[in-house]
Amino acid sequence: QVQLVESGGGLVQAGGSLRLSCAASGRSFSSYNMAWFRQALGKEREFVAGISFTGVRPDYADFVKGRFTISRDNAKSTLYLQMNSLKPEDTAVYYCAADRQISISRRPGGYDYWGQGTQVTVSS
Repeated sequence: QVQLVESGGGLVQAGGSLRLSCAASGRSFSSYNMAWFRQALGKEREFVAGISFTGVRPDYADFVKGRFTISRDNAKSTLYLQMNSLKPEDTAVYYCAADRQISISRRPGGYDYWGQGTQVTVSS
């Protein structure tokens, strides 16, 4: 099992930046594929970015390409999401998720473990 705790959310103006962190505890963080999802009020949870346990070939949703960067530090058991050029439509609760599937999934159902989420609010 792995336990996940997100941090780094907050209120930022449009065009600003935030860096989210997801600290993992438990066993074998380096063997998990990791992802960030987000859920805006009244909307379904959606895939933002994913990264394999090796850190190779991250996957991004089209709406964040060129603005967000996912990374991981296996030595620190931590996942990151650097968010630049934030827009009001990026406002949501951001969740990190972990699984041991062969490939990165874009479906929430493809992940076994979730954090509690961190709120990101982008003002216009």
